[in-house]
Amino acid sequence: MTLQIKPAELYRDDVIELLTAQNLPVSDLPGVLSNFYVATQNAQIAGVAGLEIYGNYGLLRSVAVHANSRGRGIAAALLDKIEGLAAKKQLNALYLLTETAADYFEQKGYEHIARMDIPDAIKESSEFKQVCPDTATAMQKSI
Repeated sequence: MTLQIKPAELYRDDVIELLTAQNLPVSDLPGVLSNFYVATQNAQIAGVAGLEIYGNYGLLRSVAVHANSRGRGIAAALLDKIEGLAAKKQLNALYLLTETAADYFEQKGYEHIARMDIPDAIKESSEFKQVCPDTATAMQKSI
């Protein structure tokens, strides 16, 4: 079972299905999933993660792993890919909102921050303005 990380553009329907199954938002996904990646095993989608870019900052979003594929390092592999992309694009930091995975992201070096400390450009994203509730935990990691 070789894990492969691939650009998500050709897997839009699978990405939507996985995110929906994990109760993550899909209404604001970009039309083209550039800067989104899927993890595949045995030609099946096992996970997804995406990056939205706002100036010198990135918004990590839509990190999900299929329930049957958890505990195998898939989220970590996707996170490594996104963080590598952020570094390649010379972003200063990544930001995220989570309702369920703050402990996981903390283990990966993300720090809890106040929503008011998030850069204005990211605050204007649909993820922050409309999709995620005010109770979601805000986190940041310098790149």
